[in-house]
Amino acid sequence: MRKPVILITGAAGEIGHSLIQRLSDSGRTGIVTLDLKPLDPEIARRVQHPIAGSILDRALLESILAEYAVDTIYHLAAQLSTRAEFTPVAAHEVNVNGTLNLLEFAQAQGRGHGRPVMFLYPSSIAVYGFSSVAEKHAAGRVREYQYTEPITMYGCNKLYCEQLGRYYARHYRQLDADAPRALVDFRAIRFPGLISAFTVPSGGTSDYAPEMIHAAAQGREYHCFVRPDTRIPFMAMPDAVDAMLALAAADRDRLSQTVYNIAAFNPSAEEIRALVLEAFPEASIDWQPDTKRQAIVDSWPEAVDDSKARADWGFAPRYGLAEAFSDYLIPNIRRRYPSGP
Repeated sequence: MRKPVILITGAAGEIGHSLIQRLSDSGRTGIVTLDLKPLDPEIARRVQHPIAGSILDRALLESILAEYAVDTIYHLAAQLSTRAEFTPVAAHEVNVNGTLNLLEFAQAQGRGHGRPVMFLYPSSIAVYGFSSVAEKHAAGRVREYQYTEPITMYGCNKLYCEQLGRYYARHYRQLDADAPRALVDFRAIRFPGLISAFTVPSGGTSDYAPEMIHAAAQGREYHCFVRPDTRIPFMAMPDAVDAMLALAAADRDRLSQTVYNIAAFNPSAEEIRALVLEAFPEASIDWQPDTKRQAIVDSWPEAVDDSKARADWGFAPRYGLAEAFSDYLIPNIRRRYPSGP
């Protein structure tokens, strides 16, 4: 008899680490992970079977299908926004074809054990696209169906995969004479910029916020690649993981849509700088906007409307801007660099 498990792809990333810890702490022991990178030893010991491999390897997915009864998939594996702009074809292969492989895998799993497989998908504010800063300012809080004209490969990939998920959940093979039952319970969250206290920023398009804090904690100068007035939504990593778990736990009948905005705070880059200087008064942070990266950030909304997430499944972030810095980011990042200022 196949073993019931949760499958987490891209588990070696920021969200994956936190998600595994939370699931393990709650008593979930049947966790299988799939990533090209090895898991940190501290995380790996919480996992039943860490698998090294690619979501593009269909034979590997078939072997997982044969061994386990997967009832929930957290599909975190992706090529992120900055790298995707340098290698758009490879990004499409990973982000779209990899997701399609996982959706087919979920459908096959559902047929195997006769009930829908929950498929949790982290999307992004990169799916939005504004033609000018003036349009962005005028838009205010953006709903899920507005301004979805992304200007990055990553944003295009995410938007299309949202639609793929909706298709698998609601319209799968609808013209078949013996139309198979849709067995994918697809649920997506459009994340804002995420700030973690426990992983080092890796050059993402929204990483100017965590980069400021990490540089200040190490006593390094930081040259911010966006303008001081730049404003997009952000969220502390614990709230992102809380949101995924809350959406997974929600009664399917209460969900009015497959894709949800969420956000917690939306400071300007100057407001972030001020909070960093409050914690590290000797920090050196100046402005050296990168025209190309600035254009991408300017295409993303200043704020999103997350009222559907709050109404449908009770989304409520724990951390506002001040609390995120004072209670989570600053104390934990200070501990990471004991020889810092």
